[in-house]
Amino acid sequence: MFENLSIKIEQAFRKLKGEGRITDINVAETLKEIRRALVDADVNFKVAKELTDKIRESAMGQNVLIAVSPGQLLTKIVYDELTALMGGRNEGITFSSKPPSIILIAGLQGSGKTTFSGKLASMLKKQGKNPLLVAGDVYRPAAIEQLTVLGDSIGVAVYKEPESKDPIAIAKNSITFAKQNLKDVIIIDTAGRLAVDDEMMNEIESVKKAVSPNEILFVVDSMTGQDAVNTAKAFNDRLDFHGVVLTKLDGDTRGGAAISIRNVVEKPIKFISTGEKMEAIDKFHPERMASRILGMGDVVSLVEKAQKEFDQDESERMQKKLRQNQFDFDDFLKQLNTVKKMGNMKDLLGMIPGLGKQIKDVDIEDDSFKHIEAVILSMTKKERQNPALIDGSRRKRIADGSGTSIQEVNQLLKQFQEMRKMMKTMNKLSSKGMSVKNMPQLRGK
Repeated sequence: MFENLSIKIEQAFRKLKGEGRITDINVAETLKEIRRALVDADVNFKVAKELTDKIRESAMGQNVLIAVSPGQLLTKIVYDELTALMGGRNEGITFSSKPPSIILIAGLQGSGKTTFSGKLASMLKKQGKNPLLVAGDVYRPAAIEQLTVLGDSIGVAVYKEPESKDPIAIAKNSITFAKQNLKDVIIIDTAGRLAVDDEMMNEIESVKKAVSPNEILFVVDSMTGQDAVNTAKAFNDRLDFHGVVLTKLDGDTRGGAAISIRNVVEKPIKFISTGEKMEAIDKFHPERMASRILGMGDVVSLVEKAQKEFDQDESERMQKKLRQNQFDFDDFLKQLNTVKKMGNMKDLLGMIPGLGKQIKDVDIEDDSFKHIEAVILSMTKKERQNPALIDGSRRKRIADGSGTSIQEVNQLLKQFQEMRKMMKTMNKLSSKGMSVKNMPQLRGK
């Protein structure tokens, strides 16, 4: 997401290289390029123009500070204005002071409502809630089955009435069920509908009136580009929803909807969704998104993802093994599996400052570690715990068993040994009380 926009904005900033001061002349061409880049990324033209006008007002005549170039100063101004445009800060879900809280999910056909409902239930469950999913889509074939499968996969109950064709009655009955079973959050999945379909829009308005939801989330496929903004406006006119969810941000999308939608409907983007995995959901943070658009990475989100998946006790145990040079292939495999749970690999690497544009054209599959796992799993338990046992004949057996070559097995063993040596060296230096500032060779001297 935003790869092309990031590159074009970076190119626009280059026009200020070598300048000592931001002036009307040298900033005009830069802002023209930024506006063009925004429109190309499906940002509403009016929104793009208003944004660049604000940037111009903030930038004009500012003296460039010592050690800060005009390009760097303008980057900071663009970052601030982008953040403000997308809402300034994350806005969470409004829960009822008296459970159960009711969340109504609305959106077009195929926007990803059912999958998002499952993801949201999974997220809330991890936060200590006891959610209930409600199968309110009575029209789409297999919609009830899809929600049931998702609920089973995350351990969340699903309320359904397979024989009923009345979504209003289903929604009302689910509240009674939730109270009887001590569920504190109800997530109602509804049928997809077209904004121009009065009958279907009247129906979801009736569902809203019947259950008085604490939160209405409008789910929109970000790949629909500018149409996403127009659709959001049409739904908001009828439902007055509380927040927006952008789905399919891992697809071939230009991302402009994220920048435009807040400004047009004056409702916050609350969540973004990527991929099919239940973990592929994030709260929307305008400041972090602005950072990623400008190619500055998003380390905070990366750390939060890691903290969600890495168990504290397990991390301390792993550190102890590293200090004692006892880190083995079983430990390595555990670490790989934990990293995989964090989400899309290319998306994760793109959060590292400066790395996003370097991997822009690199195809990084989610199963990139599959051959490494196959090699490790083809080892015996003794071999995983003591790699020194793996001689020539064992390497051939491991290669045959994993469907890889002896060269690939040798490469993995070599990399693993080098990693252990590095850890051993770092532990020795640490035990001697040495630090980087006392080591000239590590400071480039």
